[in-house]
Amino acid sequence: MSLNTPAGAHPYVPVLSAEIQEALAAHRPTVALESTIIAHGLPRPRNRRVAEELEELVRSAGAVPATIAVLDGRAHIGLDKDQLERVAEDPAMRKLGHRDLAPALAAGASGATTVSATAFLAARAGLRVFATGGLGGVHRDWTATQDESADLRLLARTDITVVCAGVKSILDVPATLQRLETLGVGVLGYGTEHFPGFYLSSSGEPVDWTVRTPEEVVEVMWARETLGGPAAALIVANPVPQKDQLDPALHDRVLTQALDACRERGIVGQAVTPFLLDHLMQHTGGASLEANLAAVRGNVSLAARIAVARSAAGHGTAGPKAAAAQ
Repeated sequence: MSLNTPAGAHPYVPVLSAEIQEALAAHRPTVALESTIIAHGLPRPRNRRVAEELEELVRSAGAVPATIAVLDGRAHIGLDKDQLERVAEDPAMRKLGHRDLAPALAAGASGATTVSATAFLAARAGLRVFATGGLGGVHRDWTATQDESADLRLLARTDITVVCAGVKSILDVPATLQRLETLGVGVLGYGTEHFPGFYLSSSGEPVDWTVRTPEEVVEVMWARETLGGPAAALIVANPVPQKDQLDPALHDRVLTQALDACRERGIVGQAVTPFLLDHLMQHTGGASLEANLAAVRGNVSLAARIAVARSAAGHGTAGPKAAAAQ
């Protein structure tokens, strides 16, 4: 698929694929997908197969996938086959958060986008639904380290609906929920009264609001858009099915060991999360990775259904039936 850029467009303006341009112009449903899971979250060559599988899940639900990445200093919204293969196979692909986008564009670098970078670029392009695995959040021992993911502040000022399996269970989940509340980020439990725990169906923490269908999510989205006010994300917390979750006892035991090892080795800052995730994968025999993938698949499928329901309701164009009847 060729990528089209408007004549005279600045090189730092994101490039929309022809398919995404056409979908947005026709008000067809679209779903943004991050690329770090492809470049950094899975072993090769499985990562490429998963990338193709996730895009197909979006298409099979009737929506258009928009995998996002930065290639040679250009931000791309929607990748063709060759570009997706490059993200999956290039070992030099960097990991780019929102703060890294400007330096990466200026330097002509290539990188996969994290939650914060993907949400920013997707919203800027006009996409309204984004699917990912789990969000970043407040780290354990925050009072000592003040370590907090950039995801939170970015989502607090970005108008996009994010379907996820909660936040990574290696984080301080109660503190993260409190931080989301402070920042004004809405949280909906999808079919659950408890916030998901990423690898686990439940973190044990309650949610204030529960929705049970894509249409109910769409009504919340429409209510937010109609009310107006400061831009902020809406999180749809979709639990991994219990049959696919990591065994809770195994999870707790291995995570405790990983946290102890992290302290003993003096691992701090940005190195903590990849260390803990790698430790979990190695010491659960890969079961944590399979739970992660099950969560991602479920989130992508749900996000596509939400995007389709939003399009069918006419949101973003003429509004819902109630508005048409006025």
